[in-house]
Amino acid sequence: MGRTGNPRILVIDDEPAVVNVISDALTEEGMEVLGLTDAEQGLRAFYQFRPDAVVLDLMMPGCDGWELCRRLRQVSFLPVLMLTACSDADDLVRGFNLGADDYMTKPFSLEILRARIRALLRRSTPAAMVPPRLQAGDVTIDMLSHEVTVGGRPISLTPKEFDLLVCLVRNAGRVVHRNELLGRLWHGPGEPEKEAGRLSLYIWYLRNQIEEDPRKPRRIITWRGVGYRFMPVGQGA
Repeated sequence: MGRTGNPRILVIDDEPAVVNVISDALTEEGMEVLGLTDAEQGLRAFYQFRPDAVVLDLMMPGCDGWELCRRLRQVSFLPVLMLTACSDADDLVRGFNLGADDYMTKPFSLEILRARIRALLRRSTPAAMVPPRLQAGDVTIDMLSHEVTVGGRPISLTPKEFDLLVCLVRNAGRVVHRNELLGRLWHGPGEPEKEAGRLSLYIWYLRNQIEEDPRKPRRIITWRGVGYRFMPVGQGA
């Protein structure tokens, strides 16, 4: 909530006119609004503004709404309402799988938009945000820039490897069940044997990046039949 106790809404759309119209409509509703036209800028402003909900357009140049939604879900569970110019089922399913809570197709009714945001706020609880930087031992993760260092050495990870490492580091010292990792990384049901094999493959990729000897891992430990446990090593362990 803002200083006035009113909900804070972050609006991100690459069309300034859309941002202005939505901002005015929500401000009239008594909400505090920060409107931006760039997804990367929105991600940087996220920690400063501390919104209660986010309205974002899926189709934006550069870092699009899908990628932004995925990144937001890594650091918070606040409500996300996506805007889209099309109603293609595959696009909507992809948005929901990445963590969106609701959607509206352009053009849309401002009254319905306000009503849906009010409904999302009623159903939500105060969202605890992950700090912008995670550290476990000598592994440091910058959640905003997606930069990772191990012992001060920068490493390059794919988005899926990054998501996997974040999930493990956030639960450092705890065994994370394979099903939990599968649900966070691939969202939804699949073929169990195929998905389990895919997870094992990404664990191997990640070990090759952060372990001195991937065949004798010290950080990502396998608990057979259960899952994986991240053990901090080195500085701050």
